[in-house]
Amino acid sequence: MTPKIQFRDVSHSFDLGGETFAALDHVSLDIADGEFVTVVGPSGCGKSTLMNIAAGLLDPMSGEVLVDGEEVRGPSPQRGVIFQQYALFPWMTVRKNVEFGLKIAGVGAEERRRTAERFIDMVGLTAFADALPKTLSGGMKQRCAIARAYAVDPTILLMDEPFGALDALTRVQLQDRLLDTWSRERRTVMFITHDVDEAVYLANRVIVMAARPGRVHRVIEVDLPYPRTEEMRLSPEFAELRREVWHSVYHQPTPIERTSP
Repeated sequence: MTPKIQFRDVSHSFDLGGETFAALDHVSLDIADGEFVTVVGPSGCGKSTLMNIAAGLLDPMSGEVLVDGEEVRGPSPQRGVIFQQYALFPWMTVRKNVEFGLKIAGVGAEERRRTAERFIDMVGLTAFADALPKTLSGGMKQRCAIARAYAVDPTILLMDEPFGALDALTRVQLQDRLLDTWSRERRTVMFITHDVDEAVYLANRVIVMAARPGRVHRVIEVDLPYPRTEEMRLSPEFAELRREVWHSVYHQPTPIERTSP
């Protein structure tokens, strides 16, 4: 079976102050249909660059990304993107924000409203459907962004540290809500995070990136059953996986060590 997302020998560099910074170096990775993959790694390892290339927001300098066997050549409604900053339209209500992508796609008003109501309910914002973003908490804004991404019926969700700016309690609540939605919808998710606990709690597999230049360092299978629970976070199995991921992220050899004879 063809993987849902395929990164084939992807490399990308940036010019920073006249010097070339290698963000990604020959990254190859397959993500299966319906899989929940988290991506972690030290600062500068190219996590966000990798996601932006998958989203079609950035072209790789070499290599390619395939979705369903077709090369990515730009953004697509089939790839919903959710960033840490919610990017909601401040003058639109929750409902209008969620309807926005459907309106652009030419969906009629009645169907737009039905679809928006479904996903607003899914993220627990029904009571706030007519509220403006400025009246919402950070967690509620992120839930609105998630509902908006889901509303256009993408087959893939690309999430770049979507809970990174939230307090710990809200973050845990949204992790559980996201997993509940994923368990019902089974869309393919690529979720970038700097939080090791979050990476292990959510994923089927954790992709550990190495920095300077960015590349895949390790792929760690998370064989914990779904649904994930608070008790699971406290289990020895979770602790062992967390230790393995933590060590892989924070105890990598330095660039000097990697190039030493």
